[in-house]
Amino acid sequence: MAALRRLTQARRTPTERTALAGEAAAEAAEAALRAVPRRAPKEDHTPTPGDPQAAAFFDCDNTILRGAAIFYLGIGLYRRRFFSRWDVVRFAWQQASFRLLGSEDPAHIADAQDTALGLVAGKRTAELEQICEEIFEQVIAEKIWPGTRALVQLHLDAGQRVWLVTAAPLEVARIIARQLGMTGALGTVAEAVDGVYTGRLVGGLLHGEAKAAAVSALARREQLDLSHCAAFSDSANDIPMLALVGHPYVVNPDATLRRHARRMGWRIRDFRTGRKAARIGLPAAAALGILAGLAAITLAERRKRR
Repeated sequence: MAALRRLTQARRTPTERTALAGEAAAEAAEAALRAVPRRAPKEDHTPTPGDPQAAAFFDCDNTILRGAAIFYLGIGLYRRRFFSRWDVVRFAWQQASFRLLGSEDPAHIADAQDTALGLVAGKRTAELEQICEEIFEQVIAEKIWPGTRALVQLHLDAGQRVWLVTAAPLEVARIIARQLGMTGALGTVAEAVDGVYTGRLVGGLLHGEAKAAAVSALARREQLDLSHCAAFSDSANDIPMLALVGHPYVVNPDATLRRHARRMGWRIRDFRTGRKAARIGLPAAAALGILAGLAAITLAERRKRR
């Protein structure tokens, strides 16, 4: 935050601040990628109790949470009349492809980001934080992978700091991290002035290489030794973050990450059931699921009006 204050004090334009923050993140990520990748044994890693230089970093979507946080946020905002039914269909289709294919489409991510920023522009940060609390209180109870939650607790019980690292909005990330008892969260930061969202991001989406940059920056601030640390993710987009640490895990991995993990000797944990059946399911089944979900929302709303 000190860096953000310096940017503000320099009275740079919003575009200049965003560009500068993005360049800094890319530079840090590039430096991390130049490091020699570490190979890890397949056996379970037992966190060392009381190691002040050790921490664990967990991705959110499909690693801790079944599905994508932005989808659950989108549905919650729709129910509060933030946007249209068509937006729900688009969110649902993105969620279906994410669940069936286990992939993060950059175009979908960018689309969801632009939609979300347009919706929150001009709204107060306190209002969105309250809405996120209401939405994710139920989501956390129902959508957390028990196996990953156990891994989180394993590191907490060892007295280690545990961080959530996600492209989801920081407001959402903090709520999920707090409800899981984590130390804190790294998430995408939306710019706000005097407690009101501007509709812009600070430094861009925390995704891919930007996550590695964030973890590296936090490790410097917290005086962590990344060779003592562990990281967990489902997506090949997070290979830069996984390659930073001494104990990389892949959890519910997509096909690309699974292949990479096998080449590197990284540990693989899959807490899904019926994964193969889901991946070869008919597209029509996904479409029917989307329509059924939309119909359920519409029916519930009609009942409320009666």
